[in-house]
Amino acid sequence: MSELENTAGYKDVLTGSRDGPAPEGGAAQIRPASAPELKTLAAVAVGTMVIAALYFGQDVLIPITLAVMLSFVLSPVVNLLQRWRLWRAPAVIVTVLAALGVLGLIGTLIGSQAASLTADAPQYARTIQAKVEGVQGFALTRMASLTKEFGGGSHARPASASAAAPAGSGERRPVPVEVVQSGTSPFAIAKTVVEPILGPLETTILVLIVAIFVLMQKEDLRDRFIRLFGSSDLHRTTRALDDAGQRLSKYFLSQLAVNTCFGLVIGIGLWLIGVPSPAMWGVMAGLLRFVPYIGSFLAAVAPAALAAAVDPGWGMAIEVVALFVVIEPITGYVVEPLLYGHSTGLSPVSVIVSAIFWTWLWGPIGLIMSTPLTLCLVVMGRHVKSLEFFDVLLGDRPALTPVETFYQRILADNPDEALAQAEALLTDRSLADYYDGVVLEGLKLAVEDQARGTIDQARAAGMTRSMRSIVADLQPRAAPVDEPGDRQRIALIAGHGVFDETVTAMLAQLLGERSVAARRIAANQVTRDGIEALDLSGVEVIAISYLEVTGSPAQLRYLVRRLRAKAPGARVVVGMWPLGEKALDDAGVQQALGADRYVSSLAEAAEAVATLAQGEPAIAA
Repeated sequence: MSELENTAGYKDVLTGSRDGPAPEGGAAQIRPASAPELKTLAAVAVGTMVIAALYFGQDVLIPITLAVMLSFVLSPVVNLLQRWRLWRAPAVIVTVLAALGVLGLIGTLIGSQAASLTADAPQYARTIQAKVEGVQGFALTRMASLTKEFGGGSHARPASASAAAPAGSGERRPVPVEVVQSGTSPFAIAKTVVEPILGPLETTILVLIVAIFVLMQKEDLRDRFIRLFGSSDLHRTTRALDDAGQRLSKYFLSQLAVNTCFGLVIGIGLWLIGVPSPAMWGVMAGLLRFVPYIGSFLAAVAPAALAAAVDPGWGMAIEVVALFVVIEPITGYVVEPLLYGHSTGLSPVSVIVSAIFWTWLWGPIGLIMSTPLTLCLVVMGRHVKSLEFFDVLLGDRPALTPVETFYQRILADNPDEALAQAEALLTDRSLADYYDGVVLEGLKLAVEDQARGTIDQARAAGMTRSMRSIVADLQPRAAPVDEPGDRQRIALIAGHGVFDETVTAMLAQLLGERSVAARRIAANQVTRDGIEALDLSGVEVIAISYLEVTGSPAQLRYLVRRLRAKAPGARVVVGMWPLGEKALDDAGVQQALGADRYVSSLAEAAEAVATLAQGEPAIAA
């Protein structure tokens, strides 16, 4: 082997070329990773590092995140005070103090209501104990009757006898003795009492301090964020920040209003039922409802248990459970959709998945903040190209456009779902708009895939059958006129492509809506051999559909020439579907084809054919 061949072979191995010589011995050829593969690996590595950082840095990130979320809640109040001619620093201080005052009032209300329950606590305990004993007695009685019925008979010893036997025997069991220290250090008592409070108190103070600084330096922090991440595209970055701020503020305020009303209704309902301390349980219900999915159920447990302790029967407890069962669905499925609907921009599945993910990552705090954090990711995905997958996976916008959805249904040979999509789209658009904006664009995608070789003839034929069945099912929307005389005046001719027949069927249907009947002619009837047997006598308008138009194709040019020779007096309309309006501005294409009128949409084609059929002059090429 020459030195040149050795060099070429070595180069092929390095570049991974398939055209170079194969390595000797059948060894596997070394191929470097392509750019998309490296990009995917880099994205996976970065995602893993981010998740690890969020998990191990939660002690630092949770207070900062809570502070940012709190700033979004308080920011509208600060802006309102600033509009009232108050400086920013006093506005922030007044807002934070007001928020602390509201929290203090809530804590005082809960404490006073809870203290009022302690006086009757022994009576509640006795009622609960009596109900538990009643349930146990009912269960034992039921079990004894079942045992006696299914084989216990007279040989079954009563439970009382078996229970009394150990007491009558002379056996005595040893009593366990536990040694307890005589005294406890005051420092140990203080540590036991204060230590559980220090952690949440420390986090609360940090959150308040960071929230105050965020509110005070809002514009400066925004400018620094833009300078760091989006200085090359100020417009896109500003839009992303404004969108995120508006969505989060609206979401927090809407949720605060909904949960406040929920707690108020629950408190009034518990007061009417007669449950003690209804104000406390209403406040707890409103607060716990901030916890997604399980908050309302947790809020119902304590009032239901208290109702069971107050009422000797079970009526009050059942009423409390019924109150939560009725109010929660109304709030979740009626009030919330009416109030802010899809303003969050999240899909229902993404809300559930995000709740599971953030709960695994940050625990209960992550569950509470799961929706706002996921909303931030979706907003970033809508404005940052590299993060678009967040919007696709988590957002509520359709993953596919109507054109892509239609084409996918046709590729999957599922005309029923495509027809369902058509019926949904036709509720707010005309049939011509649907054909031009969805079906014709989907056919263009099919032609492109066929040109690349990804669709074979068998698949193309199956897709054509599916699309023509959809057009046939939409036929009742049109008003076709079946008059043989009119049919001879207008001829719709399909090009040589497999999808052109579908376009002529749609055009015939649109003409039917205009009470204009047309005669459809297949492509094999206008070939060089077939056109001799074609009868075009009396035809005044000929419309040609040609999806494969690229530049100035010879087949279409010769087809127009043959039709001119066969029907000299007919006006010719050519549909320039793939080229669209660009072909209408290309004088060279029009001059080469030699038609009377050129259209780029089915609506224009129907208008042109109907106009020419009425005898109006054609627009010269």
